[in-house]
Amino acid sequence: MRRIGDTDLDVFPLCLGGNVFGWTADEPTSLAILDAYTGAGGNFIDTADSYSEWAPGNSGGESETIIGRWLRRRGRRDDLVIATKAGQSVHHPGLSPANIRATAEASLRRLGVDHIDLYYAHEDDPATPLAETVAAFGELVRSGKARYVAASNYSAPRLAAALAAARQQGLAGYAALQVHYNLVHRGEYEGELAAVCARERLSCIAYSALADGFLTGKYRHGRELPASERAEDAAVYLTAGGEAALGALDIVTGRHGAPVAAVALAWLTAQPTVAAAIASARTPGQLKDLLQAPSLQLTAEDLALLDAAAPRSQ
Repeated sequence: MRRIGDTDLDVFPLCLGGNVFGWTADEPTSLAILDAYTGAGGNFIDTADSYSEWAPGNSGGESETIIGRWLRRRGRRDDLVIATKAGQSVHHPGLSPANIRATAEASLRRLGVDHIDLYYAHEDDPATPLAETVAAFGELVRSGKARYVAASNYSAPRLAAALAAARQQGLAGYAALQVHYNLVHRGEYEGELAAVCARERLSCIAYSALADGFLTGKYRHGRELPASERAEDAAVYLTAGGEAALGALDIVTGRHGAPVAAVALAWLTAQPTVAAAIASARTPGQLKDLLQAPSLQLTAEDLALLDAAAPRSQ
């Protein structure tokens, strides 16, 4: 288990992404994935109020609703860390205090819980003063509706400013940063954002940890693209740099007898300040490969090979 920042949240280093629930995974499949994940020792589930409003026929909140039904069927939630987010839904955009209060209440209803363990600002909202946003999140913590709050998709200067605003008001600041980070997408986090997290003792929670499926090894030059909702997004990594990263992953995979996806996730969770990597699965079968990552111990030689193949500029 990994500790998130200075909180008392101990989480499995593989966080289960709930963005596919109600989208590419129907409800029965989603329930089976949740059962398989927790059955393997996983305890960290990530969702958002906006998941999955982009799918035809959906309006948002489908993922939270499915997780809520699963929690009721399971009969307990205190051994889990449930994370959700506010501010990115097309129906409830932004981080105004009123919107934060309303979306938190809606998420609590859909999840069927009395508190959210880790509540994220899904993306920065320059139109709302940071002091107002952190005050609204602070009130959720004081009222017990959120145990801790966190940020997602913030720049380094804005993240630092939000933390300063919370300190000035004597409020609980963000405990973690969720950011787009993986072996072939490093430049966004490594550098200023990583430095802020290290200095302020925030944990990095990496999303798109498998680069839309590219880091499963299924995407190669000369092969037909897999049948997937994300195939076109993953295919953008079919560059010289992406191929070099896959080549290094293949070598490390051969050393350990582990799936490519597990190696990619293990590299990510070995990085400084990273507490967990978020990955989703459309089926319980896909989840099996991912679940090998937490127990995979990469050597210094493995890490150096992967670092060299996928430089920080990517």
